[in-house]
Amino acid sequence: MKKWLLNIFSIMLIMSLVACSQGEDSTKTTDEKDVKKEVFNIGMIPDQNVADLNRSMEDFAAILSEKTDLNVKFVPAVDYAALVTAFERGEIQLAWFGGLTGVQARSLVPESEAIAQRPIDEKFQSVFIKQKGLPINSLADLKDVSFTFGSESSTSGHLMPRYFIMEDGLNPESDFKGKPNFSGSHDTTYKLVESGAYQAGALNISVWEKAVNEGLVDVNKVEVFYTTPPYFDYNWTVNKGLDEKYGEGTKDKVKEAILSMSKDDSEVMTLLQADNFIETKNENYQAIEQVAKQLGIIK
Repeated sequence: MKKWLLNIFSIMLIMSLVACSQGEDSTKTTDEKDVKKEVFNIGMIPDQNVADLNRSMEDFAAILSEKTDLNVKFVPAVDYAALVTAFERGEIQLAWFGGLTGVQARSLVPESEAIAQRPIDEKFQSVFIKQKGLPINSLADLKDVSFTFGSESSTSGHLMPRYFIMEDGLNPESDFKGKPNFSGSHDTTYKLVESGAYQAGALNISVWEKAVNEGLVDVNKVEVFYTTPPYFDYNWTVNKGLDEKYGEGTKDKVKEAILSMSKDDSEVMTLLQADNFIETKNENYQAIEQVAKQLGIIK
């Protein structure tokens, strides 16, 4: 009887050990399958409606993941400066910058590169708007007028408008009615002028045209009175060391994926009013860097 019980106990012990061993192997296999790839973070300057921007960029991240086999994640930025700082720290690997923020980011990370832009970014423009009916027909007429820029770090909402104002002989710090305001985003700029909070303002032409086409701004209250000469602006910039961190050829793979996108690929194309992206390079933004240095915005 004792021998029989001993045999049963031995069999049960062996079965238990085998089960544990198989469980460990199974767990290990599952763990190996579930190992997450290194996250590839992307960002965008918050220059438009935040809800639209976040939704569009999450869609863009999913498309980029599919095209590159990277684990792409969109990381929202609270403002322009925060995105530049995150890029400098290496927390963002790919960012949609304006001309100025791109120059700032690449000056902080010298090995980073502007790789793509929209066709319109080769000859981008800003528009100056005013409350309809006011006797403002030129930049010189902005003297003693209350005025709002967009974000302080915006190329099309501040840097280039300020440059053209100064070229026309006015000092924004002393010739406006009070100090100039910074709205934080282009859509807020036209809303402030529409509401009467400010008599005039400047924003990027793309956002303005979209607002007019979609009926987001009351053109019975606001109108354009001046459009700037063209300049280079928005771009996708990649951070340094992508190939070392994510594998050989990653930078080229990301660039090719962006350049392959068409109008119907992602919501971000609608947000940016782009049918496609084209190649660009750091040298295209030297004029913006020179203006920023001239105005003391960067050193």
